Amino acid sequence: MQHVILFDAMLHLDSPTEAARWCSAQRDHGRTIGFVPTMGALHSGHLSLVTRACNENTACCASIFINPLQFEDAEDYDAYPRDTESDLALLKSHGCDMVFMGSLHQFFPEISDINEIKTLSAGPHGSGLEGQFRPGHLDGVTTIVERLFRTVGAARVYFGEKDFQQTLVVSDLARDMGYPEVVVCPTVREDSGLALSSRNVLLSTDEKTRAQRIYPALLAARDAWSSGERDPGRLSAIMMECLSLDGLVVEYAEVRDPGHWISEPQATPLEHAQALIAVRVGSVRLIDNLRLDQ
Repeated sequence: MQHVILFDAMLHLDSPTEAARWCSAQRDHGRTIGFVPTMGALHSGHLSLVTRACNENTACCASIFINPLQFEDAEDYDAYPRDTESDLALLKSHGCDMVFMGSLHQFFPEISDINEIKTLSAGPHGSGLEGQFRPGHLDGVTTIVERLFRTVGAARVYFGEKDFQQTLVVSDLARDMGYPEVVVCPTVREDSGLALSSRNVLLSTDEKTRAQRIYPALLAARDAWSSGERDPGRLSAIMMECLSLDGLVVEYAEVRDPGHWISEPQATPLEHAQALIAVRVGSVRLIDNLRLDQ
């Protein structure tokens, strides 16, 4: 028997199959669906997506699933923050109509052994940067997002721009599938400029102070762009100088043309530019990005 919980006015389903039926019923009644996929540990960034999904559609649903396929490190998976009770309360208070969860077995019912799940390729936009430093991560994202898209069907789905490379990958996937419509929403930041992330709660006070150097580094690149700098190597060097701080380990600080994604940093002057940074602060890995030419 499927476990169905009515969380006050919000429906909570623990089965993707039941969620698919709910979504189908909404469309049968002429409603448009806004969908926000999450891994829980919700913060104001997630909730801004929920608010927009509610405002732009007549029904809103969200998923909470910590996807083991996108973690290359079992310890990182285990350490990922979890607070389902709080997540449900926040989703309800922001107008979400339905939230669903599930297990790998439920998302892949045709597989008797979850070790047999074959990950999908993230495609060309999965190369370089996250693809280099987190091998298999974006393939794991693509694999579960394909199942989430299948579950919800025709809808608008909302992602935050903080995970910029991921937004390119899931947009490719949606185009290949023919649905849903992907809506990319601006990054939400703390007053310090630090991008909101579920992992921020794992930072100590000192680590958070160090992490607050990420946004100024992005702004420095944008200032240089505004002053006429177009060389991606020099723009990268400007960010690296800002990030030169004890306790801040830089994995990458690069500038890419988002419309012509290649696996290696470009050496020629850019017409369009997205600055992207990944750092480790203690045991916590953080990413951020900023468009330079807009």
